Amino acid sequence: MSEIINNSQKRKELLKHLILQLHNNEAPEVVKNRLVELLRSVPYNEVVEVEQELISEGLPEEEVLRLCDIHAMVLDGNIDTSAAKTVPAGHPVDTFKRENRALEEYIQKAKDLFNRGNKLKDEEVKGYLLQLKGIFNFLSDVDKHYKRKEYLLFPFLEKAGITGPPKVMWGKHDETRALLNAAHEALSSNEDVAAEEVPELILMLLLPAVEAIEGMIMKEEEILLPMSLDTLKDEDWYQIYRETPQFGFALYDPQDEWKPAEIEVSEPDYIEGDAIRVSSGSFTVKELEAMFRMLPVDITFVDKNDKVKFFSHGTKKVFDRNRSIIGRDVRLCHPPGSVHIVEQIINDFKSGKENKAAFWISSFMGQFVYIEYTALRGKDNEYLGVMEVTQNITEMRALEGDQRLLSYADR
Repeated sequence: MSEIINNSQKRKELLKHLILQLHNNEAPEVVKNRLVELLRSVPYNEVVEVEQELISEGLPEEEVLRLCDIHAMVLDGNIDTSAAKTVPAGHPVDTFKRENRALEEYIQKAKDLFNRGNKLKDEEVKGYLLQLKGIFNFLSDVDKHYKRKEYLLFPFLEKAGITGPPKVMWGKHDETRALLNAAHEALSSNEDVAAEEVPELILMLLLPAVEAIEGMIMKEEEILLPMSLDTLKDEDWYQIYRETPQFGFALYDPQDEWKPAEIEVSEPDYIEGDAIRVSSGSFTVKELEAMFRMLPVDITFVDKNDKVKFFSHGTKKVFDRNRSIIGRDVRLCHPPGSVHIVEQIINDFKSGKENKAAFWISSFMGQFVYIEYTALRGKDNEYLGVMEVTQNITEMRALEGDQRLLSYADR
C-alpha cells in the first residue's frame, strides 16, 4: 500500500479507477471507503490531472459533472493542501476566500432557521419564510463570485491548457444558480404554506441550494484556488484584480489594495489624456471622484438591467453602502417587505408611465430623510436606468428668513 501512496502515477491510476467505478455504480459505499482509506493525502494537482484525463479519454463532461459531487464529497478534507501558496491581503484569491467566509455566515444562518422548520405553528410560517427569503437574497450574491471565476479566472487557466476542471466547475455554477432560482420562486410564492409543509420545502428546495454553495466553497479552496496559484503569474492575477470591480463583490467589501512588485501599471486611457468628456464639459477622473465624494447627497445608479452599477462615496451618508452591492440586482438590496414597491417603480419607469417617485422619512435615526427616484432616459427616450438620490434635509427644514451675507459652514 505504501508503494501506491508514495507513487504519484500509481495513485492517479487508482484514483481514476475508483472514480470510474463510481461512474459504473459498482458498490459505491465500498468504493468511497477505499478512497477515504487509501487517499487521505491526495495532492490537489492530482485530482485536477485525473479530472482532465477522464475528459480527454472520452468520459462526457456531463458525466464528470455528475460525479463531481460524489468524489468531491469523498475527498473533502482528505486533499493535501499543505504546499499551497499563501497570498497577501487584497489578492484576488484572498478576496475569493473572504467572500467564502461571508457566504458561510449566511449558510449557517440558513441552517439555524432550517432547524426550526419542523417546530412552527401555522401563524408563524409567513414571518419564518420572510426571514429565509432575506437570507437567500444575500446568498444569491454568490453569482458575482462565480462570474469572476468564469470570466476572469477560467480564461487564464484555459490558456495554460487546463480546460476540463473549469468546464466542470462552470457547470456546477449553473446547477447552483438553478437551485437558487427554484428556492427564490418557492419563497416568493403567493400561495399559503402550512406549517406541516415547511420541512418538505426545506428538504426539497432550500437545503439543496445551500449545500451546493457550501460544496463549491470546498472545491474552490481545496482544488481550484491552490491549482490556480500554481499556474498563474502575478501579471495574470493583477489583470484579474484590475477587472474585478466591473463584476462586483459577494457580501464582502475589500479594504486592501494589491499590486505585485516589479509590475509597471499604465493608467486607463481617456480622451485627451485623463479627460472624460460629456456634452456639457469635461473633468479628470480625480476631479470626478472628488466631486462625488463631496456631494451633500447620496447617489445610486441602477442600470437598465436592474443591476446596481454605481454609488457615491459621500461624506454625509444616510444609508450605509459598500462595494459588495455593485452588480447586484436592486431588488436584493431592499428588505423583502418592500421589494414590491421597488418592482412597481421599475416597471412604471420602464413602461414610460412614470418618471419620478419621492419618499420621505420624518424620523430616521433623528434625521428627516428625503429619497427621490428618477428614470434616466437617453436622447431617443430609451430607458437607461434609475437614479436614487437620498439626502438628510433636517437642517434645511429648520431654515427661516434669509442668508444673504457670506457665512462659511462650520463643518
